[in-house]
Amino acid sequence: MKANFKPAVLAAGLATSALMALAQPGPGPAAGPGAGPDMHQPDGGHRAQRQDRMKEHMARRAAELKAKLKLNADQEASWSAYLAAMKPAAHQPVPKREDLAELSTPERLDKMRDLRKQHEAEVDKRDAATRNFYGSLSAEQKKVFDDNTARAFHVGRQRGPR
Repeated sequence: MKANFKPAVLAAGLATSALMALAQPGPGPAAGPGAGPDMHQPDGGHRAQRQDRMKEHMARRAAELKAKLKLNADQEASWSAYLAAMKPAAHQPVPKREDLAELSTPERLDKMRDLRKQHEAEVDKRDAATRNFYGSLSAEQKKVFDDNTARAFHVGRQRGPR
């Protein structure tokens, strides 16, 4: 009984700490440019900064992967096609709630289905480019590619004690 009591007390203490942290009041109203009710909206400069950081990150990861793969001249064309396909599509504006509210339920469902189809088409394009590029790699390069892209899916990562 004592063996089970200690973890329960620790769990209760952690839960209490977490709840207390969540119950803390947030920062007061901000002052200065960009402050106000819309300051958390991902519009304007914040979105552009985030996109720039993402582009830099993707370019750095691509350069690292290319260096590790040690591509030959014959593989450069498929590498370029792969990179072009992996670039994020232009940001599609999300329908506003007000616009969706004006539609009937079947129209709203059709609109959402169309958006899902667009997204699925983008994913299919990336899949095809990845398969094409992967097919051009040697066995050793495939192993390097697998090892360097598996982390996107958390392959081999354990969560919690076993």
